[in-house]
Amino acid sequence: MRQLSFILFLFISTLAFAQGSDEQLANLYFDRGEYAKAVTYFERVVERAPSKINIFRLVTCYEETDQLRDAEKLLKKQIDRYPFEYDFHIELGAFYTDHDEADKADKVYNQLIDDLPASANSVIRAYNAFRSKNLNEYAKETLDRGQKLLKNTYPLDLQYADFYGATGQTEKMFNAYLDLLDRYPNYTNYVQNILSRQIDFQEESATKDQLKSALLERVQRNPNNPTYGNMLTWFFIQSKQFSAALTQVIASDKRENGQGYRVMDIGLICLENRDYETARKAFRYVVNLGGDTPLYYKAELAMLNSRYSEITESNLQDSSIIAAAIQEYKQALSRLGVKRNTIELVKELAHLEAYYGRQIPAATQRLQNALELGGLTDVQRAEVKMKLADIQVLSGEMWEASLYYMQIDKDFKYEPIGQEAKYKNARIFYYDGEFEFAQAQLNVLKQATTKLIANDAMQLSILITENYGMDSNYIAMNWFAKGEMMIVQHRYEEAYAYFDSIQTEYSYHGLTDDILMVKAEAEMQRGNYTDAVAFLEELLKFYAFDRLADKALFLLGDIHQFQYNELEKAKDYYKRILFDYKGSLYVGEARKRFRDLRGDGQEKEES
Repeated sequence: MRQLSFILFLFISTLAFAQGSDEQLANLYFDRGEYAKAVTYFERVVERAPSKINIFRLVTCYEETDQLRDAEKLLKKQIDRYPFEYDFHIELGAFYTDHDEADKADKVYNQLIDDLPASANSVIRAYNAFRSKNLNEYAKETLDRGQKLLKNTYPLDLQYADFYGATGQTEKMFNAYLDLLDRYPNYTNYVQNILSRQIDFQEESATKDQLKSALLERVQRNPNNPTYGNMLTWFFIQSKQFSAALTQVIASDKRENGQGYRVMDIGLICLENRDYETARKAFRYVVNLGGDTPLYYKAELAMLNSRYSEITESNLQDSSIIAAAIQEYKQALSRLGVKRNTIELVKELAHLEAYYGRQIPAATQRLQNALELGGLTDVQRAEVKMKLADIQVLSGEMWEASLYYMQIDKDFKYEPIGQEAKYKNARIFYYDGEFEFAQAQLNVLKQATTKLIANDAMQLSILITENYGMDSNYIAMNWFAKGEMMIVQHRYEEAYAYFDSIQTEYSYHGLTDDILMVKAEAEMQRGNYTDAVAFLEELLKFYAFDRLADKALFLLGDIHQFQYNELEKAKDYYKRILFDYKGSLYVGEARKRFRDLRGDGQEKEES
């Protein structure tokens, strides 16, 4: 018995070896164009274990060696053996077409369609077989025949949409997708993903207009169908038409008594995209629903936060807007009370007062009072101390700020807030010219768990290492540190005097690119974006391969996206980071913004 098993094993192994050897030789001769030699080997392979690719290659060999009857016979044999493998039917029709027998090809195709069973799987596979050979007329006939056979038991809308899209009938394509959603709303995300790959929503086009018209028509015809309303809202969001999206969602919310949930979501999307006015309209709508609604408190906080974000992210300098925002915060705190749940409002108000309203004493007192509150968590208390210390740096009370930073560092030594405090304290010593001590603190922070803090520590450490001691009396580095401190304190003219002195007295010094970056950030802080762009472009012109180049590109992208609304330019800056600075800290956010601006959700950047 053991001997018989061994003999059987040898036989199977020999057969498998022969099969593999024949297939290798067949493909070798085929790839060389030696079809006569390939025929013999392919015939053996197909006889033992037929596969589509080998059968089709054998057909090609027969055609190339004028063995047309053998080619036809082989394909017919496969059709008889596998009647529902429609690729063989299509290949036989193509064979007839190639040899000027179009009537026979038509007969094969029509017979395939006539013999279709009432099976969705068969209809779809036959359709795909025709489409693979661009036989669009027969592909359409297959769908029409399938629709009659299936009698609405299975939707072929996706296949119709594919057909209309392939043949340039975009209006019909959109309607096919919407017909599918009419019956199966759960396909909404799937359809949205398909459309987002087919349409550039950031550009005006006839295709985009056709989709909008199709959606509007459906909404008007079926106002109570939420699917079409959701699709229209999605269209407006993709097109960055947030005001139109909000109008649509508010109408739906009123009709469905939705209690503002989707309106709140739209408001947060607007806030993320820095459409602050529309965000506030959304939040105000929710607030106006009344204090008994579930989202009232959240919407009120969001409405305040939208004003805070607008001022801080856009660096608004309009004193009337700042004063109005401060007043809104005060009124909200008066209504809601200063307590654990509103401590974030307290910090935001203090920030606006100190950094934008020039009310440093009021902001300082507000935070000191907050520290006396009971019920705060340890983290909340540390956050209040951090904000208070930041404002003390702004007002020049450096060592009082240092004490707070050290307290936070001690209490949260291995947590992100503690590491942030340690970094800020190191900067105080850096401002004061204590470079060795600052460097020692930064060396510890290079291993920080928070990537942003670790990177900031690394950058400042490199700055000190590269420039400290280049001149015998350390003057240039001291001037630069003093200038940075004055930028933080909004003493811009004094800061620029230090920077200009470095470039005049120590023109050989390696701080020039750092000066350009600090000046650019200062001008952004002041809302002077034209000057900021000029500094950043100068930095890229002369220091494209230095450590600040990726940051310069990111800031340029940010300015062109959010301040100038020049989206193509912004996209180009982000793209340069992705391709030229792959190890940059900014890669993650640059990729996110690049994909958002491109609007297609693809996984790979453009090449």
